[in-house]
Amino acid sequence: MSLGQFIKGARESAGLSVDQLAAVTSIRTGLIIEMEKNNFINCGGDTYARGHLRNIAPKIFLDPQILIDMYNEEHSTESRKIHDMLVENNVTRIPTERKTISWKSLAIASVAILAAIAIGQIIIANSNTTVAPVVKQSPTASAVASPSPTAVATETVSPNPTGEMALTISATRGNSNIDVVVDGEHLYKGPMFQGDSKSFNAPTSISIYLSNAGDLDLTLNGEKLAPLGARNQEIRKTFRSK
Repeated sequence: MSLGQFIKGARESAGLSVDQLAAVTSIRTGLIIEMEKNNFINCGGDTYARGHLRNIAPKIFLDPQILIDMYNEEHSTESRKIHDMLVENNVTRIPTERKTISWKSLAIASVAILAAIAIGQIIIANSNTTVAPVVKQSPTASAVASPSPTAVATETVSPNPTGEMALTISATRGNSNIDVVVDGEHLYKGPMFQGDSKSFNAPTSISIYLSNAGDLDLTLNGEKLAPLGARNQEIRKTFRSK
């Protein structure tokens, strides 16, 4: 997925139109449309492009550094090799075979992205309004090889010496989308890439949604928890202080 597609998907997930995003960021509507098409030529250079991304990120619930890293990898002229820049300026031409992408493939990919965003919004909305008891798997269910979504579970824990719960989420083995609600307030909603780690503190409760529980490690009050689910399994869980 390109940076432009990533921005568009996050904007739609946040429930904002292009005009609404333009209004809250003071960025021209036309420029935002170009950025979502992965075209940053009219941003005025790397510095201005990164500034626009830092402005947009909090409005669509993303970490600005994620967008900056994706921009540097895909578009930054500072990180390209000299040879690539020579080719771009017609100093050296490397014959390449032009490949075309079927419009049907693009349409299928777009539908899949929109469906994933819609499912994520439904799951997150349910996690904010419903707290269900822990669901115990029967021996028959545990024998099924493919993971299935797990219902919301609530666990009561003792606070640390400071009187708060301290939770750290680490993307140790892969990427995942997460949503973290601390005492009823959203603190983070967005992607975590492999190698990322985020920490949260709460006096009363922490509710989490994980789209890929098997690739994440959780540490609560300094104690590493057992995996909450399998790879690609969606998990919702609430920790409450005693």
